[in-house]
Amino acid sequence: MNNIIEKRVELKAPIARVWRALTDYREFGEWFGVNFEGSFIPGQVTCGHITYPGYEHLMLECTVQQIEPQRLFSFTWHPYAVDPNADYSAEPPTLVEFRLQPTETGTLLTVTESGFENIPAHRRLEAFRKNDGGWTEQIKNIERHVTQNR
Repeated sequence: MNNIIEKRVELKAPIARVWRALTDYREFGEWFGVNFEGSFIPGQVTCGHITYPGYEHLMLECTVQQIEPQRLFSFTWHPYAVDPNADYSAEPPTLVEFRLQPTETGTLLTVTESGFENIPAHRRLEAFRKNDGGWTEQIKNIERHVTQNR
């Protein structure tokens, strides 16, 4: 099993527009499906209610790792943490990175999630599979968001 998810998409939007969609917590929440309670600040936890149908009963919690303007935004989280009765806090989180590069027609966005090898074996494969599919959908969501909401 590969322990890294990687998705790439060339967005027909300038880096500044894509950067805003990634790092403004309200915009991120719009395309990602989370109503975040506050800004993304390196070293701090940001929480929000998931708004995606079927998951509204869940909170998403991420810890911002890096913000390098118009280049890199990253956070850690517990992948596919969907059992409201489970305590995921003892599990190592995975690292999600959004990297931006200029292209002739816009921005190349590369999303990677790594660290699945550290997830407990009983949920590792499902977490990887669900997040792999989830990132496929989220790439479409951000593409739609930055092209329709300039």
